[in-house]
Amino acid sequence: MKLALLVANRGFFPSSVIESAYSEMLAAFKKVGVEALCIDDGITKYNAVETTQEGMAYAKFLEAHHGEYDGLVICLPNFGDENGIKAAIADVNVPILLQAYPDEIGKMDFAHRRDAFCGKLALGSVLAQMGKKYTTYTPFVVHPSSEEFHEQLSTFAATCRVVAGMKKMRVGCIGARTTAFKSVRFDEFALENVGIDVETYDLSTFVQAMQQLDDNDSAVLEWKKNLADVVCFANAPEGRELAVAKLGVVVSRLIEENQLDAIAIRCWSELQTTFGISPCSVMGILNQNGVAAVCETDVANAIAMKGLSLAAGKGAGCLDLNNNYGEELDKCILFHCGPLPMDLMTGPGHVESHKMLDKSYGPDCSWGLNVGKMKTGAVTYSGMRTENGKLQFFVDEGCITDDPVEKEFFGVPGVLQTENLQNKLHTIGMAGFHHHAAIVCGNVAQAVTEAFTKYLGYQHIGF
Repeated sequence: MKLALLVANRGFFPSSVIESAYSEMLAAFKKVGVEALCIDDGITKYNAVETTQEGMAYAKFLEAHHGEYDGLVICLPNFGDENGIKAAIADVNVPILLQAYPDEIGKMDFAHRRDAFCGKLALGSVLAQMGKKYTTYTPFVVHPSSEEFHEQLSTFAATCRVVAGMKKMRVGCIGARTTAFKSVRFDEFALENVGIDVETYDLSTFVQAMQQLDDNDSAVLEWKKNLADVVCFANAPEGRELAVAKLGVVVSRLIEENQLDAIAIRCWSELQTTFGISPCSVMGILNQNGVAAVCETDVANAIAMKGLSLAAGKGAGCLDLNNNYGEELDKCILFHCGPLPMDLMTGPGHVESHKMLDKSYGPDCSWGLNVGKMKTGAVTYSGMRTENGKLQFFVDEGCITDDPVEKEFFGVPGVLQTENLQNKLHTIGMAGFHHHAAIVCGNVAQAVTEAFTKYLGYQHIGF
């Protein structure tokens, strides 16, 4: 992650603050693992931006580095100059963070006073007039060396990752919508409106491609190795691990050839009746590798997964909002068959056949589920849907608890605890969201909300 740094100045304030601002900001960047793009020495006075001419010079510098940075941090060590900054960012189309230094009680004389508090308000007004979107957090003014700013910068970097990864997103829909679920229908026009391309593929082409693969193809053997790292096939009938590996080869080739960022797959019932497998373990590997993979052709929630994954820098999964947890109103059971990345599991799982599909299509028809235990701890969860040309989402935080779910429970369960769950479920249901929720480890709701609403144009349904 690389962010451009613009240090602003106002001539009648002490120039000494510019040098210290650079060193303190660069230390903060290093602290949170972000690379800084700084203007070359000598282009402007103090390497800062004050006048319109200096702003134009900075704009040229950014133009020369187009595509190298995913966001811009504007640092106000003093009031700053609106004209210079306005010229500098005229063509910027990445997220912008405004940071302003606080003044210190006892250092309010003319030699030490900064007035960055006021300057940030003034600059925000100018950006609003320009129609520029920008980010700011609380506290309103914050020192770069503080923990508060380190948290702000980390959150902003997460927002930038989401925006950069989803501005021109490509989603593959493999197979027709799972017939039984009208709930996962979506509007391609709505996705197109926010820069998301959907490519559709007939499932029959995957069946043919799998049948044509040689058992000893190097790609098949590599996928068998990948599967062995995350799931044990010891209990599966002979040939099922090979079939799952072949599915992995075919799907991963499609992703690579079409430069897909996410996929949604028709996961039943053709794969079961033709090969006796389910795609869950393949999807878990894809999710771990940053390609959001969701079952039941739920394209909208593949997008939610991608956003969570980018924000957290970890693999995301998709689960059903499935069961109440006794009489504990702020807890519910999340469930799915086994498509989770290792980032959401305590370790490798074991393969099982899908009990529900076995009942419908015959015993041993659906090997491929990666069944294990979910990690406990903080999580962010989100859901998406389309309506009237808009892509709508909710996002919230909670935790996966260590509350037990009886061992006879089928699949991979986890107990989610989140405040005011009943009200949230009411909102989700009344707004028409799907029965699925994307989930990732960590607290990234703020970064995701900022990216989705402010910079990508999605519609937030709040709780």
